[in-house]
Amino acid sequence: MGDLNKPNINIGMLAHVDAGKTTLSEALLYKTGTIRKLGRVDTRDAFLDTNKQERARGITIFSKQAVVELEKARITLLDTPGHVDFSAEMERTLQVLDYAILVISGADGIQSHTETLWRLLARYKIPVFIFVNKTDQSGVNKQRILEQLKNQLSDAIIDFSIQDAIDMEELSLCNEELLNHFLENNTLDTALLKTCIEKRQVFPCFFGSALKLTGIDEFIDGLNTYMNYPSYPDKFGAKVYKIARDPQGTRLAYMKITGGTLTSRMQITPDEKINQIRIYSGEKYTTVNEVPAGGICAVTGFDSAYAGQSVGSDTESEIPMLEPVMTYQLVLPEGTDALLILPKLKMLEEEEPQLHIVWNELLKQIHVQIMGAVQIEILQNLIKDRFGIEVGFTSGSIVYKETIKNTVEGVGHFEPLRHYAEVHLIIEPGEKGSGILYKADCSEDVLDKNWQRLIMTHLYEKAPVGVLTGSPLTDVTITLVSGRAHPKHTEGGDFRQATYRAVRQGLMQAESVLLEPYFNFTLKVPAENIGRAMTDLDRMNAKFALSDETDVSLSVITGTIPAACLSDYQTEVASYTKGLGRLSYRMDGYYPCHNTEEVIENFGYDAERDTLNPSSSVFCSHGSGTVIEWNDVFSHMHLDSVLELRKRGLNAGAANSSAVLNSRASSRTVSDEPLGTDEIDAILKQTYYSNSRGDNDKLHRTGAKKTDSTVKYVYKGTETPQNQGESYLLVDGYNIIFAWDELKELAAINLDSARGRLLDILCNYQAMTKCNLIAVFDAYRVQGHDTEMTDYHNIHVVFTKEAETADHYIESFAHRHGKKDYVRVATSDGLEQIIIIGQGCHLVSAREFQQEVRDMENHIREEYLNRTY
Repeated sequence: MGDLNKPNINIGMLAHVDAGKTTLSEALLYKTGTIRKLGRVDTRDAFLDTNKQERARGITIFSKQAVVELEKARITLLDTPGHVDFSAEMERTLQVLDYAILVISGADGIQSHTETLWRLLARYKIPVFIFVNKTDQSGVNKQRILEQLKNQLSDAIIDFSIQDAIDMEELSLCNEELLNHFLENNTLDTALLKTCIEKRQVFPCFFGSALKLTGIDEFIDGLNTYMNYPSYPDKFGAKVYKIARDPQGTRLAYMKITGGTLTSRMQITPDEKINQIRIYSGEKYTTVNEVPAGGICAVTGFDSAYAGQSVGSDTESEIPMLEPVMTYQLVLPEGTDALLILPKLKMLEEEEPQLHIVWNELLKQIHVQIMGAVQIEILQNLIKDRFGIEVGFTSGSIVYKETIKNTVEGVGHFEPLRHYAEVHLIIEPGEKGSGILYKADCSEDVLDKNWQRLIMTHLYEKAPVGVLTGSPLTDVTITLVSGRAHPKHTEGGDFRQATYRAVRQGLMQAESVLLEPYFNFTLKVPAENIGRAMTDLDRMNAKFALSDETDVSLSVITGTIPAACLSDYQTEVASYTKGLGRLSYRMDGYYPCHNTEEVIENFGYDAERDTLNPSSSVFCSHGSGTVIEWNDVFSHMHLDSVLELRKRGLNAGAANSSAVLNSRASSRTVSDEPLGTDEIDAILKQTYYSNSRGDNDKLHRTGAKKTDSTVKYVYKGTETPQNQGESYLLVDGYNIIFAWDELKELAAINLDSARGRLLDILCNYQAMTKCNLIAVFDAYRVQGHDTEMTDYHNIHVVFTKEAETADHYIESFAHRHGKKDYVRVATSDGLEQIIIIGQGCHLVSAREFQQEVRDMENHIREEYLNRTY
């Protein structure tokens, strides 16, 4: 492991594929004594190419690391993929680098992906050392390559390969401070040079052959001499850059410590502790008890971690610049259930975030967004190796996106019986390439902070889609500006519904724009083919110009072109230029689609019929939930429009001054108090038995007893009337939580904790009563969720299917079992009480049930105290 007290420096190896990056890594490891025998890519024994697919193909697919001991520092060397199809894996590694080594092939010079790498390094502000490899090959001209580097990348690239022969005068022109120091001293200070390199004002360049170990010693000396050692804050922070699994299936979170010290058993989140810290070098690892700032490690126990996550004091990650532009449908073997394979693919998506697994609920299909054809082959092999399933793919199609031109206010209201939430969001255009930014600008006088956090959670948990084609939304800012809750009847799931509907309602109003991916391209063709090339490019909707640059006898055309139009043009170029022409391109970004109407027609998407993304709202009218279409929501909403208030110079907080509905505002939605049994009897007589004789006798036979609902219940042990089948107790989970003060207070802090506490109470209760106890909760967790019943110790827990409330489930259960079994229902829901008794079941109000539980607890306590040993 070396000296852990040495400064930690993290260096990434980057290159266009086949530039010799892995060979250079091997040479550095060998020369520094990390490995004793040189491995080679072509003999499939390179130290860092540990995956069997990497060794078979001779390319790096997954980023790997090795620990290298230099004279003055401890280096973590990260080898990243060079193939463009795996560039997303490379990009996420950049966020943890202190320095980068950019490898250039002396035989091929600067290639298209090299320029992409240079732009990425600039974006992440990473200082760069350049190593020009393969200079031993015939025809390689060192001076010509250096000129190409200066012309295409930066004037500040300086030859450092011979320490005593560095052109100090040329170097001094890179920076004013360097120039002044040179003019005064006729030399340059090493400390000043290190700072300039760190600030990306100078880029040292070295030449050699990694395969023959030529120039490697000089390169290592250069790293030792010209790298600064980073400083870090004392407060703990970390950046997660990769998720992987070891051969035993253990989930690993790779991270860089950006402040303080990481220790084993450290509480990394409120619910998770670090179990084990591993320092990997190739395939092998060593466990340690702590990692200081600057170190890179893999940890177990941090199961909620995701690539790009910031922990502690670290800042959020940048949105990746590289992203897939093609989507493919996954073809499964006959008889394979797509829903069973989907969670397995999501595991792969964790490890490769740019994989983008998309589930099409309407068509019941899995779609995969990936970078290219090679990645398809790798993915097929991964799925076969990991899960034993052979899959195929359909032909690819372009990944489109959508954005908006104008600012709108989206309103979502969700108010079926006994539920309430309203959310107002401002949706406005964002900067190109910014993705989706979420903000909160809502006073706590308008909406309590806990509800605001919940809304923001719901915004983050579901990626919104546009209304033109249902494609992902991008380059917008969504700001929470107002909202309202009910003091008793608002649940977390209510705000989920209101939030999603607010986003959608806003997009329906907005002026939407369809976006498609564009490439920057360079086309080199013989002079006699220039006319054909320009005609083709014009036909393919490219914007281009003839460059002054020439490459031997080839003319050069540069420009941008829609990805959808480029297709297989590379093959066509090779054909009409008889193999002399060359086309290279790289992702430029998303721009307005060149054929919007045609694409929209081909998609055939109808936003108003998308049941998975409703734009309507639900309001309570005449005692029932009523769906109001998106274009009529403003005339029904309960809060004022924030945009309209701002136009009039008013403050939204003053106009919408109550965060929670008062009793007057909520009187038409739900009853705040449970109905008494006398009142229920009266309602039943007017409904079920109004046209029958012997109403009272029939009513009493249903089990509704005319007794005072406040009579204290005394625990009597198990209670199942003879000849009445099974004994059931159904508990309306959220109704009880918000009816009991203890649980209600806990729910205000964390609803999951309140639910867990209720389930523990119910377990104790069931242990004494021996009934079949079922706790029922609304399905608020997963879109498309089906009814789910699980066992929690000795009770059953039901999460209802999407769009089915707990009371609906209980009503259905009461209808099926009320006549043959002994069914009791604990709830204070007024309407539900009526239906329960009407089905022949027995009602227990929330207050009565709480008393039962207390009596049962007292009974257990007394029994324990009276027990003799």
